[in-house]
Amino acid sequence: MKIYTDDDANPDAMKDGPVAIIGYGSQGRAHALNLANSGCDVIVGVRPGGAGDRKAKADGLKTAPIADAAKAARTIVILTPDMSHETLYKEEIEPNLAPGDALSFAHGFTILYGRVKPPKDIDVIMVAPKGPGDLVRREYERGRGVPCLFAVHQDATGAARERALSYARAIGGTAAGAIETTFREETETDLFGEQAVLCGGATELILAGFETLTDAGYAPEVAYYECLHELKLIVDLLYEGGLAKMHEFISETAKYGDLVSGPRVIDDAARERMRGVLKDIQTGVFAQNWIIENQTGKVRYEKMLEADLNHPIEKVGKDLRERMAWLKGGNSSAE
Repeated sequence: MKIYTDDDANPDAMKDGPVAIIGYGSQGRAHALNLANSGCDVIVGVRPGGAGDRKAKADGLKTAPIADAAKAARTIVILTPDMSHETLYKEEIEPNLAPGDALSFAHGFTILYGRVKPPKDIDVIMVAPKGPGDLVRREYERGRGVPCLFAVHQDATGAARERALSYARAIGGTAAGAIETTFREETETDLFGEQAVLCGGATELILAGFETLTDAGYAPEVAYYECLHELKLIVDLLYEGGLAKMHEFISETAKYGDLVSGPRVIDDAARERMRGVLKDIQTGVFAQNWIIENQTGKVRYEKMLEADLNHPIEKVGKDLRERMAWLKGGNSSAE
């Protein structure tokens, strides 16, 4: 698979007109500032007088109501939460599109599941950094970048792919390497990773480990350290050097336990359930359930979230973290 770098991207393709960044959250701020520093004409589409408006202005960026930003721009980048896209597009963006414009996303959910159906005379692209906005900005300021995925859903102008690569370069993505994908592949793998491994899988594994130890009579504080606190040490090793670095820096006893006990926990039955999660994503069942959940007031979602946040591990962890001075800086990479 080809890894695209700065040499593969036309730095001027994203300078054919203003770029409207819709939303000024973590990703929105990073994209807007990086684009501006790369010489693009950036307009931030926000609610006048809102927090995003004030923050963008403080950062020295032009702001405008979303409809006005979309009308003025050649490229419109939607960086608000997925469930806001349908209404936002219909009311503020669609009436202000012109033939030859580009509509861009950082995640394929909205297009893949038909929440937004752009007209045939505009380009539809995606550039998805593989890191939180804070990291995207910091790495750009250091002259580096965060790897990204890019894709073309609709090429009305014949230049959609060039635009996507140019955008990736402007936010620092091609400095670290960009990989071409599709809206379907990015969305389905992203959702699966979140649900089965990164968020759902990891948190359920932590809770199950904590409960197994406390049910057996071990102190909750000790169980917290062993099942949650020390996870960061392992994740950092995996992040920095894969399985090889983890095995290099853990003890021989830990390595042996990994090899003989890991497969007992994540066995064929667990893999089969993972395939079930993936099937729900591929068939659209998960997306439909999430859309309905939002349309009906997110009652079930809020109940499940409350149960998660009221788990005993949260009380134990809060008390223990109060003693960890290094956590009090207020910075978090998970934005």
